[in-house]
Amino acid sequence: MNTIDLKEFENNIVVRQIRIEDFNKITALQLKCFPGMLPWQKEQIESQLNLFPEGQICIEYQGKIVASSSSLILDFSLYSEWHSWKEIADSGFIRNHNPEGNTLYGIEIMVDPEYRGMKLARRLYDARKELAQKFNLMRIILGGRIPGYSKHAQQMSAREYVNKVTNKALYDPVLTTQTSNGFVLKRLIPNYMSSDAESVGHATFLEWTNLDYIPDTKRIFIPVQPARICAVQYQMREVKQFDDFARQCEYFVDVASDYRSDFVLFPEIFTTQLLSFIPNQRPELAVRKLSEFTPKYLELFNQLAVKYNVNIIGGSHFTVEGDNLFNISYLFRRDGTLGKQYKLHITPNEKRWWGVKPGQKLEIFETDKGNISIQICYDIEFPELGRIAVEQGAQIIFVPFNTDERNAYLRVRYCAQARCIENHIYVAIAGGVGNLPFVENLDVHYAQSAIFTPSDIPFSRDAIQSEATPNTEMVIVDDVDFEILKQHRQTGNVLNWKDRRKDLYEVRYKGKSGTMIL
Repeated sequence: MNTIDLKEFENNIVVRQIRIEDFNKITALQLKCFPGMLPWQKEQIESQLNLFPEGQICIEYQGKIVASSSSLILDFSLYSEWHSWKEIADSGFIRNHNPEGNTLYGIEIMVDPEYRGMKLARRLYDARKELAQKFNLMRIILGGRIPGYSKHAQQMSAREYVNKVTNKALYDPVLTTQTSNGFVLKRLIPNYMSSDAESVGHATFLEWTNLDYIPDTKRIFIPVQPARICAVQYQMREVKQFDDFARQCEYFVDVASDYRSDFVLFPEIFTTQLLSFIPNQRPELAVRKLSEFTPKYLELFNQLAVKYNVNIIGGSHFTVEGDNLFNISYLFRRDGTLGKQYKLHITPNEKRWWGVKPGQKLEIFETDKGNISIQICYDIEFPELGRIAVEQGAQIIFVPFNTDERNAYLRVRYCAQARCIENHIYVAIAGGVGNLPFVENLDVHYAQSAIFTPSDIPFSRDAIQSEATPNTEMVIVDDVDFEILKQHRQTGNVLNWKDRRKDLYEVRYKGKSGTMIL
């Protein structure tokens, strides 16, 4: 099999600033989202972009604009809480934008109906939150539509309607999304936008508070830089077809997304579950047959990463390139781009049973939450790789692993914890559990997935941020903070990274771009 070009499977999704060249696409999207309401005029878009270009955001998917939002900065104390959209948005021209204000006000957000369910609104709200943090704003305020109300206006008041929506007795496509993205409903605003027939003129007053806001900007401020990790302890069970495997995977990605995870980690070679419905063959032939599922596997996880707005480390998968068999971990970023890490150290079992070949390079992957490294199972047991990864900027090492019994598992666990201490980093490990009775050399599994930290006072007890129950299918979800890592590397009780005796020893990494001495 020829080497697969990952570009064929990428579905790029980009969050970016709106440009004036986007005008026709933006207005077409408005007409699609808000039929019966007047779209922006070109003069309004030009004014918004001239006054506050950072606040005008769109999402581009496969070259098409599928969502957008508009906002401005205000000194909100100058406005009544019973304001109208026309007043607060300056009829869409935002000439009242005040860079010295303390509030980001959202005047519009829209998502193409054909692309709903892809967490696009969440991406836009997250982008607004980043703006609030970037400009040190106290809060975000929204005057939100309640387009579902017109269907219930004869049976209940607007207040009764929003109460039912917030109590989850009813669903509103806008208010439900806003409250699920951290906005708090403060009150109703009557006569907000008379042209909004679906909301019967009403709007909700919602607020998101920026916990990082500092009133006195002269103060030194050390921000928090969190990332949320979900590690999947995956049950290896018989499946009848690829779709059964896909449903199981989508379930866990959906769970990770519901918890607003930034990363979800699956176990090493968990795709060998597919061997349960492939006719019995010699082990080395069976895994090459498994490689035929590579295109479907890549397509599945790329779609899940974009749909659920989460970066996925897709465990690992046996892939044939040329005549060689590799154990490859694929990274599926939530912007639709892909990366891959070959396993570099091959166990005696992998050589004997399957003829797996080693990769030749340690990759460092850029993500929207910082640089990461992927080290597949046995690779984490070689400390040199941790040094190389951190030297190149990695802050988290993700370790998909596959072990059959406790002793093998403990080798992975103890080495992962050692890498945290040596390099002041986080390490997340995820393994498979359960049995595949008729799959040779993969019939039993043992795992206790976990997220590890350096061992020092600022971190969790026993240097374990989170860990699963052994040999039970489950997920663990927890936050790690990169800012603490940065401080710890400079001021920890021990400074392993700084105190290396380079006068006595060194690590030489012979990468493709030349030799690196650490």
